[in-house]
Formats: sequence, C-alpha cells, structure tokens
Amino acid sequence: MTRAIVLGASGIALAFAMLASGYVAGRPQPAYAEDKQQATAGALDRKEVELIVRNYLLENPEILLEVQQALETKQQEEQRIAQLGVIKQSKDEIFNSPHDGVVGNPNGKVTIVEFYDYNCGFCKRAIEDMHALTAQDSELRFVLKEFPILGPDSQKAHMVSQAFLKLMPEKYGEFHDKLLGSPGRADEASAVKLAVSLGADEAKLRDMMQDPAIGQAFAGTYELANKLAITGTPSYVVGNEVVFGALGQAVLAEKIAAAKACLGDASC
Repeated sequence: MTRAIVLGASGIALAFAMLASGYVAGRPQPAYAEDKQQATAGALDRKEVELIVRNYLLENPEILLEVQQALETKQQEEQRIAQLGVIKQSKDEIFNSPHDGVVGNPNGKVTIVEFYDYNCGFCKRAIEDMHALTAQDSELRFVLKEFPILGPDSQKAHMVSQAFLKLMPEKYGEFHDKLLGSPGRADEASAVKLAVSLGADEAKLRDMMQDPAIGQAFAGTYELANKLAITGTPSYVVGNEVVFGALGQAVLAEKIAAAKACLGDASC
C-alpha cells in the first residue's frame, strides 16, 4: 500500500514538475530580475511544484487509490502472463508428475492440481471441496501435489506420505484423507502409525523414506511453486490458471468449467 502511494505521488509530482517548469519558464520576466531568477530558479521551481502537488493531493486524495488500483491490476496481469508461460513450459511436471497422488478419474478430461501441506488448516477444510467436486464430476482428475512448507513436522510427514505412495499407491487416497483429516498435528510418528494401520510394512516404509528421489521431488515442487508465485497452501492449478487459497467448492467448480470450455481451443 505504502509503496503504491509513493509511486503514485512520484508520478503526480513529475507531471506537475513539467507543468510548473513550463509555467515558470514561459512567464514574462523583467530584464533586471534575470540574474536573480537564474540563481533561485531551481529552488523556486521545487517549492512551487511541492505546493502544487500537496494542494492537489489534499483536494483529490482519491487519486492515490486510483494509482494503487491501476498498479495492482497491471501487476496481476503481468503475473498471469508469467504463470501461463510456466504452465505451458512445465505441463508434465505440473499435471503428470510420478510423485503426485491422483484421486477422482485418473483418465479424466480436466485436471485440477492442489498444492497442499498436511498441517495446513485451510487444506483440512478444503478436503471436502475435493470430495464434492470428484463425486459430482466423473471427468475430473484431481492431482495432489505435496508441498511441505510448514516446518520440520510437515516435511517428515510428507516424507512418510511419499514413501507410502511408492509402496501402496492404491491406498494413497485413503492415507491422504485420514492424515489430512486428523485433528492433531501431522508428523513422522503419526504418519508412520497411519501407514502401518493401512497395511504398510514399517521397515520397508522407513527404508523407502531414505530414497533421495523424495527430497528431489520436494525440491522440484518448491522450484515450480516459486515460478508460479505460489507461497501458501492450498493453491491450485486449473487449466491455464493459478488459484490461490481455499476459495470454496463453487469457485473451483467455475474454474473447472472454464478449463473444460477451453479444451481443444488454442486461443485459451
């Protein structure tokens, strides 16, 4: 907010500086004042500009909001274009990574990707959105991209999750639902306990947790999130759009419908 206001005021000051400079330069001056004017022109110009800008902003403070809104709109459009480029260049990494779990229809026509953390409160609430959307739409493919950003406990829980996915992919959806839906904080111990209760061999699970590919997968997800300007969870990629936050089932359904409408349309 402050930066936008400063930028707005600077732009206004520049415009008025040009106006004031032209006004002073074009004002008829007596010959005897020429030397004095040259000595003080810079100071006088600055004072006049500052006074004009101050008075204008006091009389029209809404101009600062207009400048801020214009700046935000421009930045959002620049971000959208940049995200579109990343989605096109990294399509397989986003939508078809072997490190991601899939629920819904694995061969669905439309894919939504969720970046999530097992300890994200908003992700816990958003799980119902995933269930409702996949239940209502038989053509929806829902990809779960593990994005542990909430501390060491999350990182360890996600390591267990990745190991479980490699060992028992057919039960990954159940593991995901139960761990994300648990009331306590997810960590290595709770994740291992859940995995074993679902039939995983603990020794094999812990051995799989040491696979360097898991750390590499997380590093790739962090890099991808950075390119997409994703800094929090949940965040989604739907078609050619990035959606930030737990905005609810209705909003996600609209984005999915828009993505469906763009299927086969090169202009989208």
